[in-house]
This record gives sequence, structure tokens and C-alpha cells, in this order.
Amino acid sequence: MGGAHPLAAGFAAAADAYERARPTYAREAIEWLADRTELRAGRVVVDLAAGTGKLTRALVETGARVVAVEPIAEMREKLVEALPAVEALDGAAEAIPLAGATADLVTVGQAFHWFRAEEALAEIARVLKTNGALALLWNNRDLDDPLHRALEDLFRSYRARTPLARELTWRDSLEGSPLFGPVEHHVTDNPHTLTRNGFRDRLASTSFVAAMDEGEREALLARADALVPDSEPFPFPYVTEVFLTKRVPSNEGS
Repeated sequence: MGGAHPLAAGFAAAADAYERARPTYAREAIEWLADRTELRAGRVVVDLAAGTGKLTRALVETGARVVAVEPIAEMREKLVEALPAVEALDGAAEAIPLAGATADLVTVGQAFHWFRAEEALAEIARVLKTNGALALLWNNRDLDDPLHRALEDLFRSYRARTPLARELTWRDSLEGSPLFGPVEHHVTDNPHTLTRNGFRDRLASTSFVAAMDEGEREALLARADALVPDSEPFPFPYVTEVFLTKRVPSNEGS
């Protein structure tokens, strides 16, 4: 997200599959984040690149006012259907449609690697209040699980053809930014199960898979189907990771 990324069409095409098959974020991770940032009624959190609202739902439960920002209309429509009371804005990480010093917390779930990091961090710092915080959350596949390892081996050659270089540099961009302080890292197990149909949806919601032509996508999904256990539902575990950092007051930044 964060502007017209080459794979944005994949997310638009796979909005339904994304909503059905993607896991929620581990409750313990959300509780840790809420405790560390004093997230509660009276606080404002901006959920940036909110997608279909997977993270937004959990943030609403803290009692804070949540503003969702999502550039892809198909994703935003799913969010509004699920959370009609949440303000949902069309906007990108590099051009957030909010006034300065609006938010106590900005969250980004599963999306920061799509952003133009330097521009996005400057915009996030702009909309944060003094001593506001930025939290990046990821539901990462648990590669200690045999099915995840086999799927990763299958994905590797396909993923190499897509423009994902930003995935390799997002953490360096965050940790090197003069606009934000030290980064705290929190990891929580996030158990998840899928049916065979859910497994297909999960793979189809992967941006580079959704962006493939139909023939190539079906060939990949057929190879993936062969990896699935006979009994269902079957475990498909994740870990939820949180990277949390505070905005540096402007007179101490660059």
C-alpha cells in the first residue's frame, strides 16, 4: 500500500480472500501494546494501511478512538462493512489525510514494507502528538511448522520474480530514523487453523499470488494443495510480532 505499488492490484483482487483467511492478531500482543502505550478511551489511534480491518477490530476493543486509513477501495469497503462506526479514510502512508499532532498512536499491520519508508516516517511523525508512538505489527508464518516450511520452499522461486526489495530494508529504515527512538520488539505465539478451502484463500490473498495471471496462479495453488494434510481443519500457526517506537520531539529530531 502506501501509494501505487506494483502489487496493489493483487490486494484489490483478493480482498474477499484476505478477509476470510488471514488470522487476527494475538490478543496478548494487543494487550501488551495497549499497556505500553496507555491505549484506552480518550486516546486516538490511526490504523494506517488498515486493509479489511483485521488490526482495526482489536484496536477498537481498547476503547480508543480509531481512525482507519486505507488506499485500496476494495479493502476499505470490507472494513466499513465490518466496522461501520469507525472513520475510514482514503489515504496513503506518504500522504495521511489528517492534521498534525492528531494521534497518540499510529499502527501499521502487515504493510510497512510497502511504504516509501523515509516519506512515510516523516508523515507518521507529523500526525503523532509529542511523545506519540508508532507500532508495526506482523502476523508472520511460524517456520518451525513443517507445512509453513514446505510452503516457504514453494514460494521462494515465485516470490523472487516480484518487486519486494523493500521487505529487506524496512527495519533498517525504522531503526535508523532520527524521527523515532529505540525500537522495542515483542513476540507472541498466534495459533491458527485452516480448512483446505481456507488454505487456498490464504494463498490467494498473498499479493504476488493474486497478481499472477490465472494460469500461473492455478499451477501454484495446485502444487500447494499437495502439501495439505488429509484431515481438516489443520494447524497453520503464526507468531505476532510488534515493533514499538516513540516519536522523538521535533527539537531533538533532524
